Amino acid sequence: MPITYCGPSRLLGMKSNLINLSNLQQRVVAALLGGLAIVGSICLNEWAYFGMFFLICMLTQLEFYRLVGLDGNQPLTIYGTGSGLFIYGLTFLIEKHFLDFQYYFLISPVVSLIFFIKLYKKDEKKPFTNIALTFLGIIYVAIPFALINLCVFSQGPYSYQIILGCLFLLWASDTGAYFAGVNFGKTKLFERVSPKKSWEGSMGGAVTSIATAFVISLFFKDLHAWQWHCMAVIIVIAGTYGDLIESLFKRSMAIKDSGTTIPGHGGFLDRFDGLLLSAPFLVTFLRLFGMNNLNPLAGITSGTSAWQWLVLW
Repeated sequence: MPITYCGPSRLLGMKSNLINLSNLQQRVVAALLGGLAIVGSICLNEWAYFGMFFLICMLTQLEFYRLVGLDGNQPLTIYGTGSGLFIYGLTFLIEKHFLDFQYYFLISPVVSLIFFIKLYKKDEKKPFTNIALTFLGIIYVAIPFALINLCVFSQGPYSYQIILGCLFLLWASDTGAYFAGVNFGKTKLFERVSPKKSWEGSMGGAVTSIATAFVISLFFKDLHAWQWHCMAVIIVIAGTYGDLIESLFKRSMAIKDSGTTIPGHGGFLDRFDGLLLSAPFLVTFLRLFGMNNLNPLAGITSGTSAWQWLVLW
């Protein structure tokens, strides 16, 4: 069977065809293609998962630095993104037990170099603003993606069920909120930040996410049914706030979408904003109440040590 080469021009042509579709059609097609790629990598093995989210983390962080640069700011885009990817990769290798916990101490000098680099940058009027924005890109984007590694290894070995279940819950919440908001949305949720979001949409997202948690619990047995439902509640609440916070960020930049990379969805920040704010709460819940396959005492020890790196720097 002949293999058709899909070069850049053909990819651009595919994107051009998507742009000619309605917004809803773009959302559906992009969601199906992107969803299949993500689900496939997660189910294949832990290294495919690592590679996929490494790429997503990189593109999301680069997008963040590009946006904060619109106001004339000068964050360390390359070094900040590299530091974020270093944290993400290091967390994966330690949680997979390729490296010892002591390697978490590498994070402190790596991120501290941001101050050294900015010291030698000339002609910057607000160097500490740029330093702060560089750190913000790491904290807002890279650390949540790194924390997802703690989720996938919360049962000991790699668990595709946990990350896949979290994504299903998040996608169900987004889908339910979108259709409920479009059809029934009347009461504004947070008009000052996001005029189009409504309480009806938020409730629709909650219903679809909790219903999805029930279905997931029938097939994914790494967690109990009550744990899946708790995670659905966490994702609905934290995901909604994540969406609002990203809307506040875009409003401060006077832009509608964070990018045009994903037709019908905007940019990577638009697509993964809910996951970024949900990740810290999800990993905390899993480390405290979701370690079903591990000795509770060992789980507490592992969970405590894994969190310590957040305060090392």
